[in-house]
Amino acid sequence: MKAPKSIQPLIEDGLVDEVLRSLMSGKEAQVFLVRCGQEIRCAKVYKDVADRSFKKAVQYHEGRKIRNSRRQRAMEKRSKFGRDQQEVVWQRAEVDALYRLAEAGVRVPKAYGLIDGVLLMEMITGADGDVAPRLNDITMSAEQAIRDHATVMNYVLRMLCVGLIHGDLSEFNVLQDANGPVIIDLPQAVNAAANNSAKRMLQRDVENITEYYSRFAPELANTHYAEEIWELHEKGELKPDLKLTGKFVFPTEAADVDAVLRFIDVAYEEELERQERMNS
Repeated sequence: MKAPKSIQPLIEDGLVDEVLRSLMSGKEAQVFLVRCGQEIRCAKVYKDVADRSFKKAVQYHEGRKIRNSRRQRAMEKRSKFGRDQQEVVWQRAEVDALYRLAEAGVRVPKAYGLIDGVLLMEMITGADGDVAPRLNDITMSAEQAIRDHATVMNYVLRMLCVGLIHGDLSEFNVLQDANGPVIIDLPQAVNAAANNSAKRMLQRDVENITEYYSRFAPELANTHYAEEIWELHEKGELKPDLKLTGKFVFPTEAADVDAVLRFIDVAYEEELERQERMNS
């Protein structure tokens, strides 16, 4: 196929030899299969902010800082230059997260670099050698669901061990290859120590992925991994190889009704967004 304008500089620099086809188009980027020498890789082209449909992006930007004070001030003032720099930070967040999570033992696509707004990374393949399916496109036994859910919970724990929360984790952002789940789509990855919504985002990630696996193993619906992980995080007791139980003793003091109502409103909005993704 004809190379998109955004990938043409990579062809001219010899980083990409050929664009094979479009793989998928999401809310923040379009992914192409490309040939790089003898390897087939993915080229993720980030959409312009005006064309992105990723909602509540400001919530994800909270806590992201850059060392250049001039650029940081421009970002805070939302000038045109500042918005451009915010885009750089948004794109850079994914490649940085991929490097950090791979080192932490989380299965993610191998990143080959971010060049002019294009992220080159490994193509994850399924058992047939073709592109690996998303969780949303497969079914599994109860035994596999329990095993893979435990794997993803360990990945969530390992992410938090290095200070990150995925922020948009669901069956749409996990691939399944012959060895199990692979986490993808990380431009919105959250700095857990600097984002006021970090706990809620962790809870949402765990709820989304647990709801998926509980379709095949209903007993998983009664687990409380998010609360267990967050409590360990607050106590400073998180370790990468910690064996989680999914059990949690909730406090018995009177509920904050206003907080519960806000939680319901947020959950309702998130479910609407989820339905939009499923129907797109």
